[in-house]
Amino acid sequence: MTNLFSHKLYYEAAIIMCCFFVCSCENSMQEVNDLSKKKIGKDIAEDVTSYMSQGAHVKAKLTSPLMTRTEADTAIIEFPKTLQVEFYDDSTKPESHLFANYGKYFEQQGKVFLKDSVIVFNIKGDTLLTNELWWDRDKEIFYTDKKVWINQKDNQKFIGENGMQADQSFKEWTLFQGSGIRNVPDSTLPQ
Repeated sequence: MTNLFSHKLYYEAAIIMCCFFVCSCENSMQEVNDLSKKKIGKDIAEDVTSYMSQGAHVKAKLTSPLMTRTEADTAIIEFPKTLQVEFYDDSTKPESHLFANYGKYFEQQGKVFLKDSVIVFNIKGDTLLTNELWWDRDKEIFYTDKKVWINQKDNQKFIGENGMQADQSFKEWTLFQGSGIRNVPDSTLPQ
């Protein structure tokens, strides 16, 4: 009798435990989906000054009042409240300056997207104005397919209707579907 009682108690306890485990392991689909989502981290920095170097040479200095870094599938660094970059030659002398109201750096691709009142000028005094501009860190070039205006120090003006490409120093540039006004000295005109 005692043996029958203990077996019966054992089976009842086992059934109760199974019911407990089955009932307690239930999660809603929302909870399961929330666990499987990748968490996105976001860092925020204010009054940023950052230096970029290549081969032990400082190549650029960036300043911005606000920088956010979002870590999702790829790291993206944004400058939502303006940025200024000063580019240097190999002897760390400034060769060009860049200003923009917004910038986004795609870390893995090594590219920066700039928009909203983008201005680039070089040490010769040439100035580029556009609404959108890309900078390729590895190729050290600027490029865009948007309209650009280039004003040179000697009052020559050029327009690239379909964009342009320039080296990082902004010493050499190519306009796409360009036009312009060029000053010609009187001595070169036929008489």
